[in-house]
Amino acid sequence: MNKSEKYELIYKQIASLIDGENDMIARMANVAAVIHREMGFWWTGFYIVRNSEKDGIGELVLGPFQGPVACMHIGKGRGVCGTAWERGETIVVEDVEKFPGHIACSSESKSEIVVPIKKDGNVIAVLDIDSENLATFDEVDKEWLEKIVTIP
Repeated sequence: MNKSEKYELIYKQIASLIDGENDMIARMANVAAVIHREMGFWWTGFYIVRNSEKDGIGELVLGPFQGPVACMHIGKGRGVCGTAWERGETIVVEDVEKFPGHIACSSESKSEIVVPIKKDGNVIAVLDIDSENLATFDEVDKEWLEKIVTIP
């Protein structure tokens, strides 16, 4: 089974699993679990846009995930996640060491894809997936993950 066929099955599984569920955290938890288990990625999870209690400035706060411990707060425009949030577009990074301003939550992460999740045109969260191998992610991952985060 090629990667695209695998994602097609994952898409159907997730769509069925979250059908009728309106709670964003519950949906994210199961989406992360399915993608992580079925694709075997090193880290799979979400960061949610929140206002900081300290200064009222928005930041990404760790949400549901699968994998080792992670950074809990990421500023807008910082690292791959913060940059994807700021730009409002998916970012695929073949080698995180070459990404300007990469936040190293773990030295084991080698490549990454971050997909923004939008509501009413605004980014409300990002799906972040890391691999312990270089150049893991490509256009197939980008296409399918963008579809997955827009499942109604």
